[in-house]
Amino acid sequence: MTLTLLAYTLMTDPTPLEASAAGRSPSTGTVYLVVTNTGQRAAFWHSIQVRVPIGDGAGHLTPDFKKIKPKGEYGARSGTQSPVNVQPQGTDTFQATAQGGGRTRLDPGDHIVLTLEDVTVAAAAGVAVLRVTENSSSAQTGPLSNRYAAVPLMKTAPKEIPAPRDFRPDDAMVNAGSNIVLRWDGSDDFDYKILFPGGQATVPQGVRSWSPAAADAPKRATAYTLVATSRTTPKQEHFLTTTVEVRDPVLDTLTVTTGIYTPWVQGTANATGGRVTFTDTGVKISANSGAAGSVTADKAEFNGVRTEWVQGRNSDDGWIGFPKEGLNVRRGSGQDWGTVFADKADLNGVNTRWVQGRTAADGWISFPTSGLQVSRGGTDTPTQGYVYADSICAKDAPYGQGGGWINLHDEGMTVYLAKNGSNELGSVTAASFNR
Repeated sequence: MTLTLLAYTLMTDPTPLEASAAGRSPSTGTVYLVVTNTGQRAAFWHSIQVRVPIGDGAGHLTPDFKKIKPKGEYGARSGTQSPVNVQPQGTDTFQATAQGGGRTRLDPGDHIVLTLEDVTVAAAAGVAVLRVTENSSSAQTGPLSNRYAAVPLMKTAPKEIPAPRDFRPDDAMVNAGSNIVLRWDGSDDFDYKILFPGGQATVPQGVRSWSPAAADAPKRATAYTLVATSRTTPKQEHFLTTTVEVRDPVLDTLTVTTGIYTPWVQGTANATGGRVTFTDTGVKISANSGAAGSVTADKAEFNGVRTEWVQGRNSDDGWIGFPKEGLNVRRGSGQDWGTVFADKADLNGVNTRWVQGRTAADGWISFPTSGLQVSRGGTDTPTQGYVYADSICAKDAPYGQGGGWINLHDEGMTVYLAKNGSNELGSVTAASFNR
C-alpha cells in the first residue's frame, strides 16, 4: 500500500462523542478531519474521499448519513484561508475536490479542515473508523495515485443526563395574588412538572419556565417543587425546590405559640378595614379614615373604663355623661335630661327637686326650704295631697329612747308616750285649737 502524502488527524466536538441512548434526544456532534502536509516538499492533491461507516453498531458513526452537513476550508501557512468544495458521494462518502477540478498545491505546513456537522451518533459505544482515499501526486504533472488511510474515533457509552439546575423565580418577593414566573435550566430528555400547595402542573416539552393560573397565584409564602423525570430505562428523577415570599400575605388561620410583634393590625379589605395600633400605653382602634373607630362585642369585662360618655346602640338612645361632679343622664342625642329606670336604688343620699309616682297623674313630693310638701296630680298643678300611714313616730322626743308616737285608727288617733318602750297615753300640746 502506498503511503499517503498528507497526514490525517481527527477531532470531535464533544470529545469523545457520546453514543445515543433510547428514550433520550439523539446524541449529536461534529467531526473535524484535519489534512496536513507534514513533509519537506509540496504535495499536489486532486481529491480526498472520506467514507463514513453507517449504522447503529459499535463500529458505525451514524445511522443517518443525509443529516450530516459537510464543509471544507483551506488554510495556508501564511494565514490565508479559502473554501474547499465538499459534496456527498453515494450513501456513505464525502469527497473534497480541488478548485477548478485539477490538482492543487499544498505546501509544507498548509492544511485543509474537512468538517462534518450535525452528526447523529450511533447507539452503540465503540470505535468507528473513517476510510480516507487520497488522490494525489508529488509533482505538478504526471500520474495521480490513490493512497489510503484509516482514521479512528471513539464513541463512549451515554452518560447520565445532567440534572436540572437553577430553579428560581423571576421575583423572590411579590404582592399577594401577583403573577409569578419560575425558570430553570435542564435537558430536553426530562419530562417536567411543578408541584405546589393544592395541585400540580405539567410543563410542555422544550419549555423551561412556568407561571400558575391566576386562581393559583400565591397569597402567602409558597414553596414550589420541580420534578424532572427521564424517559430512559431505568428512569432518572430529580427534585428541585424554590420559594416565593409574599408581602402582606393572606392566611386562612394563624396559630402563634410565643407572640406576635407588629406595630398594627388591619382588616383584609384595605379600603374598609379598621385598624388596631399598638401604642406604648395599650391599643388604639381606628376606622379606615384614621379617625377613632368602634369596638363591637357581645360582652366586655374590664377592671375599669375611662370614657367621656356612654350611649345606647342607636343615635337617638339615651346616654350618660361623666362630669367631674358625677354623671348626667341624657335622652336622645341632645342635652335634655333623661330618666333612670330601676327596680331598687340603694343610696347614701339623694338631692332632687321632687319625687313622683310612675305615672304623670300620681302624687308627688317636693322639697321646699321649710321642709317637704305632699301634692297630688301632675307636677304642673301642685295641689295639697295626703300622707297615709298606720302610725307616726317622733323618733327624737326629749324622753330619749323611742319617743312619742301617734296611732292612726278608724275612730281617730291616739297619742302614746313611749318612754323606755312603754305604751302609756301621751299628751298633745298646742298653742291653739280651732274646731
